[in-house]
Amino acid sequence: MKKKLLLFCIISSLSLSLWAQSEIETDLANIETTEQANDYIRTKPQSTQKIVVFNEEKHKTVLAKELFKMNKGGVKIAHNDYEKTYYKVIDNYKIPYYRVRYIYLNGNEMTTEAIETTKEQIVIKHKQGVPFSFLAKQYSMDTSAKRGGDTGWFKSGANRFEFENDVTSNTDDLNSIFTIEYPENQSYYVILKCFEPKTISEIKVLKIIEPIES
Repeated sequence: MKKKLLLFCIISSLSLSLWAQSEIETDLANIETTEQANDYIRTKPQSTQKIVVFNEEKHKTVLAKELFKMNKGGVKIAHNDYEKTYYKVIDNYKIPYYRVRYIYLNGNEMTTEAIETTKEQIVIKHKQGVPFSFLAKQYSMDTSAKRGGDTGWFKSGANRFEFENDVTSNTDDLNSIFTIEYPENQSYYVILKCFEPKTISEIKVLKIIEPIES
């Protein structure tokens, strides 16, 4: 009798596990857009799921490379002894990224005359051959000075920088210097256009983690 009961419990446990897996796979099959993925996440607050954005320039893991090879709608399942993780590619696209070097001058700590003089000195020194990265370390008044004023790659709409819109719409030639001013914020910038815009692939992935019952 005990053996039969044990066998029944094992079979029941396996059946429940298979049912749960089948339910998730069914749900995934019905999710085709970011909006549907967000709706799914809202209806499953007790589970672990989220949308993850993979950037081909930043993410170089084996998993990321496998996901980038998949078409939209593709599903990958990974598991260990404790959990099973589902990845579904719900969107793939290419987006322009931008990168410049800049020097920030704080109008709260400098007079307008001092700012204008400093900008002129920066431009003159750079034309004389002084690397812009060195000038940024010397003059810039924010933490980017340590990086030589390098923004790193950023996309339009990321809202990482005050000057984002002006930089992404700028049509000056490569290696040109231009200035941007926001007097209302007491912010003044000298910017070197040292990189051409770069198109980078991104994918949106719905990630669902399902614990494995012990």
